[in-house]
Amino acid sequence: MSAYAIIDALVLDDTHYEEYRRIAQETIRQYGGRYLARGVPELLEGAWPSSQRAVLLEFPSVERIKEWYSSTEYEVAKKIREGAMDVRLIVIEADPA
Repeated sequence: MSAYAIIDALVLDDTHYEEYRRIAQETIRQYGGRYLARGVPELLEGAWPSSQRAVLLEFPSVERIKEWYSSTEYEVAKKIREGAMDVRLIVIEADPA
């Protein structure tokens, strides 16, 4: 069943962010993921942690997201991201209805 990774990020260093993004995109594709939306979110209600950048990814399953997130390929991107971004990532499974 499809699953979604929802990422909220505050970019602190544009140069490292661009390098991270380039590498992360390739690893996402490698693990069967695809971008559904990315950009600056518009807040309609409540509080959003950073409101600077949001990304919605779709993967074949929650397990596949976890494989991607803990992969050696994505570890390279996460190292580059350290200090360049403040990130929150949540996973949710698609509604089977």
